Amino acid sequence: QVQLVESGGGLVQAGGSLRLSCAASGRTYSMGWFRQAPGNEREFVAAISWSGGVTYYADSVKGRFTISRDNVKATVYLQMNSLKPEDTAVYYCALRRDLRATMREYEYDYWGQGTQVTVSS
Repeated sequence: QVQLVESGGGLVQAGGSLRLSCAASGRTYSMGWFRQAPGNEREFVAAISWSGGVTYYADSVKGRFTISRDNVKATVYLQMNSLKPEDTAVYYCALRRDLRATMREYEYDYWGQGTQVTVSS
């Protein structure tokens, strides 16, 4: 059983930055980040293949967020810059038991508990 533990969330002013981390208990395969704002469905944010060579981003975060990984540490990161109030959400890390990245939520096998990100205006 894989366990994913997110960290790095918090409160930040608009225009600020945060870096989220997701540590996995075992091999990481491909990974992704999703988020869910109050009253909304969970949505895709970013994904990265096992090698790190392929990345996908939601249009709403392109140019502001960067996903990366360290396979030695079994950790995936989400660097979030130029944050906006609409980025406020609980951010979830997910693992797919496949080497290929995907944006499809249903293709992920394991999920973390989430970390809260709040961006004040």
